[in-house]
Amino acid sequence: MKKILIVDDNKLNLVIAKNVLKDTYAVSTATGGDEAFNLIENETYDLILLDIIMPKMDGFEVFDKLKDNEKASDIPVIFLTADDDASTESRCFNSGAIDFIAKPFVAEVMRSRIARVLELEDLRKNLAERLEKKTQEVSDMKSRSQKDALTGLWNRSYTEETVNALFAEGCEGAILMIDMDNFKAINDNYGHIAGDKVLTMFADTLRQYCDDDDVLCRIGGDEFVAFVRSVKSKAEISNLAGDILADLCRKLKECKFETNSSVSIGISQFPADGKCFKELYNAADKALYYVKQNGKNSFHFYSDRSEAENIRAGKSVDLNYLREIMSRADSGNGAYLMEYDSFHHVYNFIRRFVERNNHDVSTVLFTAVSATNEEPDITEIEIALDLLEKAIYTSLRRVDVSTRYSSKQLVVILMDANAENAVKVSERIVETFNKLYTGGKVNMEFGIAQMDKNGKISVKSE
Repeated sequence: MKKILIVDDNKLNLVIAKNVLKDTYAVSTATGGDEAFNLIENETYDLILLDIIMPKMDGFEVFDKLKDNEKASDIPVIFLTADDDASTESRCFNSGAIDFIAKPFVAEVMRSRIARVLELEDLRKNLAERLEKKTQEVSDMKSRSQKDALTGLWNRSYTEETVNALFAEGCEGAILMIDMDNFKAINDNYGHIAGDKVLTMFADTLRQYCDDDDVLCRIGGDEFVAFVRSVKSKAEISNLAGDILADLCRKLKECKFETNSSVSIGISQFPADGKCFKELYNAADKALYYVKQNGKNSFHFYSDRSEAENIRAGKSVDLNYLREIMSRADSGNGAYLMEYDSFHHVYNFIRRFVERNNHDVSTVLFTAVSATNEEPDITEIEIALDLLEKAIYTSLRRVDVSTRYSSKQLVVILMDANAENAVKVSERIVETFNKLYTGGKVNMEFGIAQMDKNGKISVKSE
């Protein structure tokens, strides 16, 4: 049965109203506001019938206190009044009451109005519950769409939006870009289930070392980003990065993977290294690349980059640097003993092949440069490099080899190609790229180095 509370200082009116309603509803009565609030503290009511003219506290005063009461604010109220003045009726509705019933009570009218009000209230509650449920469903769907399904960390779009909002509020912090070295070997040798467990372990470790108001993100694959505002100084950030790196490496070692996997971290700081997420992301990416090219298993601040690193990761085509790292002598005949990346293995294999067979081999370095006065963001460069890879794939033979060299560069090895042929092939690749890329913000430059019959390379053009 629905529960109704009747508040009236006239006990006869209470008896009459209760007799009219008791067969259909559970009725409680109170002779004034104070008594009514005592009952409300211990009971939940579906409707309140409230007399207007009462001593000490009239109906309008009681109604105002009901609206401020957490337990009673949502209970519908019907005023009871013997005053048939239009202004009283208007005041009833303007105050927020759902209806009013005139005295003396007419039983059928009272029951009819109460039934209508309770029916409408049930409908309102039902719609409110459905709306709340749908709102929660939409919120859950939005939350799921903003999170990585495997790790539960935020995705790139949410992280970028949130971090930029924090910057707008004046929040300072640092971006840590965390990447696992040789992760592909874990997937290849131990399966994707093992790889997924490692990624989940990475996410859990970041949660362990970061605060709740830091923003943790899985960009994709084995690449993670943490925007930390819980640390301020460079020393604090260094300690945090060092602790994360050491713990992750310890946990990888405990997995007993025979893949020589480790962890590299690139760090950029706001506002010193950029004014928005994309700029900070780009800076951290360059710092991470520096670590990758200098032994891995460490962390590096973008602000600590050397001049040589600046040039190499910038717009310049630095074939001299490429020549130095790609011409390192290997251990001789047979299997390689040093831990180089896959492309380095291939390159040294080709170099030894040229020494024995006197083939023409050219190395081409493609670099993404700005086509306008503004530096393109990292997303635009990534789009351009993806399309360049497609252009290379459609323009070259299976014997040629290509790989990413930096965040803005790709390297191609052209088998049986002298310098003249290498120029033609490179121009054809750029032409194909220009047909695929319509963004208008990035151009591709290339430089060529030639490998001689002794396996040595020298820069022919830049």
